[in-house]
Formats: sequence, C-alpha cells, structure tokens
Amino acid sequence: MSQLRVPDGPPGTWIGGNLAEFRADRLDFLTRCARDYGDMVWIRLFLRRVYLAFHPDLIEEVLVTQSKHFIKHFALRLNPVLLGNGLLTSEGDFWLRQRRLIQPVFNRSRIMSYGPPMVDAAQRMLAGWKAGERRDIHAEMMHVTLAIAAKTLFNTEVDGDAEGVAAAIEVMQDNFLERFNSLWPLPLWIPTPANLRAKWAAQALDDILFRIIRQRRAENVDKGDLLSLLLNARDEDDGKGMNDTQVRDEAMTLFLAGHETTALVLSWAWYLMAQHPDAEKRLWAELDEVLGDRSPTVDDWPKLKFTEMIALESMRLYPPAYVVGREATVDCEIGGYAVPAGTTILMPEWVVQRDPRFYDEPDKFKPERWGEERMKSLPKFAYFPFGGGPRVCIGQQFAMMELVLILATIAQKFRFRMQPGTTVTPLPTFTLRPIPGIPGVIEPR
Repeated sequence: MSQLRVPDGPPGTWIGGNLAEFRADRLDFLTRCARDYGDMVWIRLFLRRVYLAFHPDLIEEVLVTQSKHFIKHFALRLNPVLLGNGLLTSEGDFWLRQRRLIQPVFNRSRIMSYGPPMVDAAQRMLAGWKAGERRDIHAEMMHVTLAIAAKTLFNTEVDGDAEGVAAAIEVMQDNFLERFNSLWPLPLWIPTPANLRAKWAAQALDDILFRIIRQRRAENVDKGDLLSLLLNARDEDDGKGMNDTQVRDEAMTLFLAGHETTALVLSWAWYLMAQHPDAEKRLWAELDEVLGDRSPTVDDWPKLKFTEMIALESMRLYPPAYVVGREATVDCEIGGYAVPAGTTILMPEWVVQRDPRFYDEPDKFKPERWGEERMKSLPKFAYFPFGGGPRVCIGQQFAMMELVLILATIAQKFRFRMQPGTTVTPLPTFTLRPIPGIPGVIEPR
C-alpha cells in the first residue's frame, strides 16, 4: 500500500476538514473537486476520510471488479430506522438471501402487469386538472407516484395510510440530512427536537406497515401486489420466508424507491421540457404516431423511444440519487490509488454524467443524444443513475416503464409552462429535490 499513490485534494480546516464547503454547496463543491484535482480526490469530512471518484473506470472497479471489498457507505447507517435492514442497506449473506428472495418480484411478466394501474393513476390525476391552473408539477408527480406505489405495493388507493407513510418519510429524510451535515451527529436516543420528530415518524411508519403486514398474513390471499410476493417468497435452499420485520424493511425500501425517486425524474423532465419546446414537439409527434387518440399500454413501451430518451436525459442531468457511495472493508487498490480500510468512496453521478469527456455539450438537455450510435460506445459507468454491479437497482425496469407510461399519458393531453423569472434550485438531500418545487401553469396540449 505504501508504494501506491495517495489522491490530492482541497485544503480544509483543522477540525472540520472540508465539511463546511461540502455542506454549503454540495454540488458545486463536488464539481470543483473534479475540475481542480482530477479523477480521484481526497477530502475529509470531520473524522471521515473520503475519496471522490470521477472516472468511469474507477467507478467500475468499486462497483463491479472489486465490489467484494466494499459495503454501503456510512451515510446509509446514520438513520437505520427508515430502511432497516432492507435490500438497500443489508450486507453479506443476509443481503444475498434477500436479493434471491425478492428477485422474482421483478420478473418481466409481473412488471408488465403493473402497467395498467400506472396509466390509471395518471389519468385520475389528469381528471382533476383544469387548463390555466397554477400547479407545482413536483407536488403533482409526488402524488401520482405515491398512488402507484400504494397500488402496486399494497393494492390500495391513496388514503390515510399511504399519505401517512409519505409524511413520515419526509420527516426521516430531513433528520438524515441534519445528521449528515453535523460534525458530530447525536445518537437517535438523545431526545433532541429533531430526534423526537424522527422517533415519532419511525413509530408512525411501523404502526402502518406492521398493521398492513399482519392483516395480510391473516387474510392469506394473494392480491397480486408486491406485498403478496414478499409475504409468499421462499428461499429455494431452506424453504423459509421473511419474518414481519424483514417484510417491513423490504416494503419500505420498495416504497421509497418506487415513490420519490421516480417522482423526481418526472419532475425534472417537465422542468426541462418547459424550457425546450422543440423536444416537447418531438414528443408529441411520437405520441401521435404511436398512440393516436388511445391511452398508452405496456405494449407501447418499446415503441415510445423518444419518450424514453427524455427520461434517460433527465436522469443524466438530474439523477435522483446524485451520488453513490461505498466503504472499503479492507486495504485495497483502486486505479493505482491506495484505499485504506474504512475509507468512503463517493461516486457523484451529478459530476460524471456532465463530464465533457463523455458528452458533447454536457450541460444541455439533448434527449436525442440517446439515439445516436456513438452513445453505444459510452463508457459503462459514465452513466449510472441506477448504480451498478451486484447492487444495481433491482427495480430498474419497473421504474423505466413507469417513467415512459406516465410521461406519455400526461403529454397526450397537457403541457406544463413555467412562469418567467421562476428559479428552481436542485437541493441535494437524501435525493436531488427541486426547491421550492416546480411551480407553473397547466395548459391543454
């Protein structure tokens, strides 16, 4: 290890290291680090040694080639009560067993069965829209994906339970951001106002989820939703299923992944299209050609190629998970750099997916770039909104189908226009949120 390189990085303060800069403007700080110090950068966040990896080859080593040397990074352990020990946070043999149990949930035939409820949810939302209304399109997308998550996961409509889960998640994510930005995050058991709010939210989540799980176990009926599959999943080796806590953790992971992240991609897509009418016109032309006057179906998904390009380009510019992180469990080498055990490596999609080495005019919204032949030669990890390697997002196909079907359903009937002078800022919390939302006017197409 001593003969390997050590990354360069920005100077920091004696106590906090680079935490103040990181906390002040995270996206700008990450961008400046890549610009000023290269593909592997060393920073310190108080007591934590952190490397920033900005090249696809380095990222592939971490996520794929040497994935056995890494676990999920420390930030996911700051608030364990939200996701518990679900697929996103678990490790080792337990994670492998859970992945094996859950994999059938996302087979192609099961995924395709969720297309109709996705379109239905979007159409119910549109039934309440009126031309000329002022609406926050981010709030609208959060609501429609919440309805879809409630239906596909719990086979229920948006009601007090689904809204209660969403409200509790909001509190938990605020708590996560506060703890992540702290020099010394206090243990959750200390009764600070923030921790008390988080404790209330965690209890509210558990009350709702465990009640639904107990009720469904008692009914013992397959309702065709994701929860039924989780309850009925059996390990092929020992025939055992998941206990209530495991089901709760996986349901919570799927709910969060299927709700907020998808809503964010849709929100940023409407934000971008509002500024690029040419892309919007090309989208309408495709919808007219493929759909005519009828509603989209799952069979249309492969045909709606430009619609999918809009989703792909929106995730390139505004990835919901703007950074992926891993923590080294042993001393290892990445790209000729010494990586001591305990080092966190952050891999920012926000920076890599805007790198001019891999994208022409990288800051411009150009959905058509995904139809170009040369994009096929793009380095694998120059674009990784769903992560990669053994821990790649298990619901990737589910999410892509949902994005395409919702975009198509809405764009058939409405367009979204932002008011002149409106400023929207991406805020990196647990995800990349638009602040203060994306307000504008709904107009008929």
